[in-house]
Amino acid sequence: MKKTIITVVGKDGVGIIAKVCTYLANNKINIEDISQTIVHGYFNMMMVVDMNESPKAFEEISSELSQIGEEIGVVIRLQREEIFDSMHRI
Repeated sequence: MKKTIITVVGKDGVGIIAKVCTYLANNKINIEDISQTIVHGYFNMMMVVDMNESPKAFEEISSELSQIGEEIGVVIRLQREEIFDSMHRI
């Protein structure tokens, strides 16, 4: 199973988590772990998801989530776990 890291960052607002999670559920993407914080009005969420059951390609999901982010005023990024791990290795 290949995991994907999703990050969501931006000004806090109503419905951010709902919008992202609804999209994931509608596309058969399972949330395995989730962490979110709000610091001085800024929203930050990181999710580890399993995309194995999704009928959509990584690039399509990335593009659609990016569009959702633009609509709700946040930045949503996807990274494959192995790339995320490589970038954050000390």
